[in-house]
Amino acid sequence: MMKCDYWETEISFTTDDDIYIRGYDLVEMIGKIPFSHMVHLLLTGELPSPEVGRVIDALMVASIDHGAGTPSVLTARTAASGGACLKNAATAGMLALDKFHGAAVEDCMIVLQRVVDASRDPVSPRTIDEAAKFIVKEARENEARIPGFGHRQHPHDPRVDKLFNLTLEAGVEGIYIQASLDIAKALKNETGKDLPINIDGAVAAILCELHYPPGLGNAPFLIARLAGILAHSYEEIVKMPRMRRIDPVNHGYCGPARRKLPDQSNINKG
Repeated sequence: MMKCDYWETEISFTTDDDIYIRGYDLVEMIGKIPFSHMVHLLLTGELPSPEVGRVIDALMVASIDHGAGTPSVLTARTAASGGACLKNAATAGMLALDKFHGAAVEDCMIVLQRVVDASRDPVSPRTIDEAAKFIVKEARENEARIPGFGHRQHPHDPRVDKLFNLTLEAGVEGIYIQASLDIAKALKNETGKDLPINIDGAVAAILCELHYPPGLGNAPFLIARLAGILAHSYEEIVKMPRMRRIDPVNHGYCGPARRKLPDQSNINKG
């Protein structure tokens, strides 16, 4: 282990000949370790099992883009339209990700942890369903919004079931996933409205299952969404007129028609 007179890091170090990430030789990992597994390694300190690695990969794929009308993409395109370079346009888009768009994972993880903690209270334990009802009722009384629920476009977010099924197949406990489902049910009972689990809520439940600290909850989503923001920024720079009026709703799609995935049998699954 390298020592320094000033400060130390547990994440990485380099020498004239080597690069090490969390103790692993980076050159040795090139071509062997998938990118999403490297993200998990950097954030948690350990490489994931193949099953957990597939979950991390899945939630990053699910988070990578959500169309041209999201606040982050509109911000990035507006910056690009004003003359910003690719880096600066994407930076502007990333700055638009916050409490109500793309960065609610951390706050949702805290809520889910409260539900699970309440169910494990040795003095007055509740079922997960009861704990969820209590948390929702408390939030309503305080006029507080529960992050990770409700979507302006999807009555039922199509990404959630797939992610939850993949996570349960990986052998996790499932208690946080159940907590999120029970919160959604309690919200409907309290408000009379369908407020489905959205991508932030799904990622929050999954990362709780994988024992991520809430402070890192937004990280996998942000890393994934940067790719989509970069793609939109580049398209704006190379295809659109400068200083245009960018309508947040009135836009169309002119890319490839719906197509089937190519054969995945030869892809390394980690």
